[in-house]
Amino acid sequence: MAAKKRSTSSPKRSSAAPSRAGNGPRAPRTRAAAPAPDGLKLLEAADRGAFPATLYVEGPSEPLKAAFLAGLRRAWAAAVPVAPRARVFSAGEAGVEEILAAFQNTSLFTPRELVLVLDVQDLGRSEKRVAALAGGLAHPGAGSTLVLVESASDAARKTLEPLRAVCETRWVAWPLERRDLLRWGGRRLAREPLTAEDGVLEGLADACEGDTLAFFGELDKLCTIAGGPGGTDRVTRDDLGRILKPIVGADLPDYLAAVALGNPAIAAQRLGRLLAAGVGEGLILWSLSNLVGGALGGWSRHRDLSMALARRMPPRELAAAMDALYRAEAAWKGGRADPIAVLEQGTRALCAAH
Repeated sequence: MAAKKRSTSSPKRSSAAPSRAGNGPRAPRTRAAAPAPDGLKLLEAADRGAFPATLYVEGPSEPLKAAFLAGLRRAWAAAVPVAPRARVFSAGEAGVEEILAAFQNTSLFTPRELVLVLDVQDLGRSEKRVAALAGGLAHPGAGSTLVLVESASDAARKTLEPLRAVCETRWVAWPLERRDLLRWGGRRLAREPLTAEDGVLEGLADACEGDTLAFFGELDKLCTIAGGPGGTDRVTRDDLGRILKPIVGADLPDYLAAVALGNPAIAAQRLGRLLAAGVGEGLILWSLSNLVGGALGGWSRHRDLSMALARRMPPRELAAAMDALYRAEAAWKGGRADPIAVLEQGTRALCAAH
């Protein structure tokens, strides 16, 4: 009889899946190993009124995160008219108790809440706060949804893994490929609602060279033209021609933003666009100096970008960068350096600094 008894410790059984009784430590690993959800499918489910109790949003594409969160908030407002507005917290300012109270507490007037927690990486400075929030998320409020949003980073923040593991759904905002960019563009038009002539979205994606931020920005302009007063509710090729510049994205602030955020490939691309568009080398070099000077506490034309640079570079590196820019300008004006080479070197140096 003993030979017929099935072993409960069969390697085949344990390797295939956890037992029905469950094993505490295995649950997060099983959830993390699941295929990553598609952002548009999550929004389509939200349009139908289906929201995860907890959602972790991360990844390198900040414009895509912004578009996703905007779509999620619109879907929530339509599905939950009694509490249409999201409650937004900053992890660096709000306490864990305050966040959990908003998520778990319900009342007769607002039985459901959409709670957004931005810059969740600020919690990673304290393992106790991360553990406390993770423990609270294991007991969600009835019908409420909490979204944890992690800002982009060059490396994975391992201290936040307990939060990723405990969330019901995890979505990573990767830079979009062309076909996915077109899908997001189609959703944006349908929201108005607008239609587009064949080839309009494809032409816009090609003009923007796959840059998500530029694509969304130019698409908003198209929607304004077609859906505004006197619009036809249809985006045409003529509309596309009206909003496209000789070189899309060749604005100085776009270049400075790439430098401030430390994106060397994008910064080099946008620098080339600026030069091709005829922007003077002196203006670009002055703008770089103004960006760094603002990060050191001086006046800046683009204060938000200077603050972003200050968060990425310590004061000592900023001071060294400012000195290098002054020297480069002097060498250029003295005829000892090529202006384009000076700009390329300054761009690489500022993007590479940490």
